[in-house]
Amino acid sequence: MASDKILAIMDGARSDHKSNMHRLVIQLFPDFFEMHGDRTSSDDAAIIAGFATIKGMSVCVIATNKGQELKERMATNFGSPLPQGYRKALRVMKTAAKMSIPIVTLINTPGAYPGAEAEKNGQGQVIATNISEMLQLKVPILTIIIGEAGSGGALALACSDEVWMLEHSMYTVLSPEGFASIMWKDAKLATKAAEIMHIEPEWLKKQGIVELVLPEQVLENQAEGLKELIEQKLKKFQKINLTDLLDKRHARYRKF
Repeated sequence: MASDKILAIMDGARSDHKSNMHRLVIQLFPDFFEMHGDRTSSDDAAIIAGFATIKGMSVCVIATNKGQELKERMATNFGSPLPQGYRKALRVMKTAAKMSIPIVTLINTPGAYPGAEAEKNGQGQVIATNISEMLQLKVPILTIIIGEAGSGGALALACSDEVWMLEHSMYTVLSPEGFASIMWKDAKLATKAAEIMHIEPEWLKKQGIVELVLPEQVLENQAEGLKELIEQKLKKFQKINLTDLLDKRHARYRKF
């Protein structure tokens, strides 16, 4: 039974219906206006970044994108952002902070792109910078893990005041297949690895790593359920003193 639950989580996290982040962004934020480029080198299709409103409140939206068709998936490296993607995300988030606009990040990525060119362009340094800068942004930040959230590539967009997960999503240091390959030289033992890794969102909640586990149904009916929860949380964030917010954010990550 435990294996069945683990398989449901793994399959659900990687479901094709979660790969089209553009659709989800528009469902949640119909007036979303996308920004492009990192102002250093180029753009990255794996990162969606821009501004929108939700019930009259301005919001900055950052999302990872795996893509739908093969051509788009190749352009996004199957949802693995390049350094310019992380730089773009940080540029837009810092702009939001200057205007006192809260930030919502939506994550579905196996991790940062591991190619040689990405490393040459400072992938590790960019991830470290994003983590450091996000912890200091003087606006509320909410992260929602929709599917996969792999390693530093996800953490670079998830240094938030609260992190939520869908019940069939994963937040891991590496993929179960990667774990199995390292431990037993056999990626087919991914389910066994996933059990050892405790990929269950409810377990992560008990450890204080995430604050809320959401039923998959929040994505139904044009994601109205998720939209309502985001709106409610942003309103609560507005009532918190910024100094207290930052202190709690720092304390949240120090305990890890």
